[in-house]
Amino acid sequence: MSKLKFLITLLVLSNTILAHAESASYGVWHNAASTLEKRTEIAAAALDGKIYAVGGFSQPSLSNVLDFAVSRMVEVYDPATDTWTETTPLPEGRHHAGIAALDGYLYVIGGFTKGGLSVWRAAATLYQFNPVNQTWRELKPMPTARGALGVTVYQGHLYAIGGYDGDNNSAAVEVFDPQTNIWTSVAAMPTARDHLAVVTASDKIYAIGGRPSLNYRKNMDVVEAYDSATNQWHSRAKLPTARSGIAAGVIDGRIYVVGGESGEGTFNTHEMYLPDEDRWVVLPPMPTARHGLGAAVVNGRLHVISGGLTPGASFSQVHEVFTPTR
Repeated sequence: MSKLKFLITLLVLSNTILAHAESASYGVWHNAASTLEKRTEIAAAALDGKIYAVGGFSQPSLSNVLDFAVSRMVEVYDPATDTWTETTPLPEGRHHAGIAALDGYLYVIGGFTKGGLSVWRAAATLYQFNPVNQTWRELKPMPTARGALGVTVYQGHLYAIGGYDGDNNSAAVEVFDPQTNIWTSVAAMPTARDHLAVVTASDKIYAIGGRPSLNYRKNMDVVEAYDSATNQWHSRAKLPTARSGIAAGVIDGRIYVVGGESGEGTFNTHEMYLPDEDRWVVLPPMPTARHGLGAAVVNGRLHVISGGLTPGASFSQVHEVFTPTR
């Protein structure tokens, strides 16, 4: 090998090692207790230090064939004991629903349910869960029925963003006030899509990735941020890896985006967005590639739950946790 080739090889190797070291320095993954049941397309959120994994599809069996495997199941994870338990199931099965916690209650919004011989009937329902007495009640439905939407909390309100209404993608951004039980609409998202991730960070709402018309062969790298002060959306730095069927969580103002699916397979990809710098950083990948997974943050750790191991209808009990170190 010539000296020039040797130096080039050494430089490439050094850069690879440095990039890996920088990536690894941001945090580490470890396994936590598996969920009680194999599911996919769940909704997950943290409430009062515990994690709720809601609905989705269960692995088909004789016991759920009449429901087309659409799940009502609600599992609760306690990080203090590393254990899962069941609580009161949803009033009706939902998959691809939106979820958020606010003021001591859990909210499950929209999603798809079974209708006739289909499991893709878009729902507008809003369910509220009270963890004290473990009961659900139905509140005023969304103006626009849709599933595979994103839901987040901002300034005491729930924002339901995007999704698929059964015929077309929706760009709707509808806002629910729990104090008045009233929905209002604000500026529509510029890029209509489904299977996106929606989070709040640094006083903005971020809509990340997704796909058009439920088609994971046309994944998007679009990132748009909503400013409630001006009622406007703005484009931000693109997601490094175009993905849909993803999940996301926020720790110390940083957005962590994991998983996804495409026509070629599932993603173990893990990328972090720094809102103040409008910049993405590639982080250590999830140990297990998945789509249709749920994510929730408790005690500064990102819990990534269930999801499909292969594109389409696949199921898991996987529960992995990312702990940032910087």
